[in-house]
Amino acid sequence: VQLQASGGGLVQPGGSLRLSCAASGSILSINDMGWYRQAPGKQRELVARITSGGSTNYADSVKGRFAITTNYANNTVWLQMNSLKPEDTAAYYCYAVAARRGVLGFFDYWGQGTLVTVSS
Repeated sequence: VQLQASGGGLVQPGGSLRLSCAASGSILSINDMGWYRQAPGKQRELVARITSGGSTNYADSVKGRFAITTNYANNTVWLQMNSLKPEDTAAYYCYAVAARRGVLGFFDYWGQGTLVTVSS
C-alpha cells in the first residue's frame, strides 16, 4: 500500500491550504485515514482522522479551522486547513489503516511528509 500526499507549501497567517492523500496498491479495505503532524523539536501529534463510517476526530488546536473529508471509493482523504497560524507549521503525514488482499488483518501505512509553513 502506498500513500501519496500533496498540497503543502508556504502560506501567510490567516490563509488556507488543502492537503490531499491518495492510497493505492492491493487494498482490500480501509478502516481509517487521517493526518499527523510533527513540528521541529516536537512529538508527532494527531491532527484529524476519519473512519470509514464517517466519524471524525480533531486535535483541540485545529477544531473549527480544519476539516477532514474522504472518498473511500477511491481511497483519498483531504484536509482543508483554514485560518492557519504560525504554530501550524509542521511536516504533515497522512496515514491509512488498511487491509491488503491476501494478508490477514489491518495495518498502518504512512505517506511521505508534506511541509506546511505558515509565515509572513
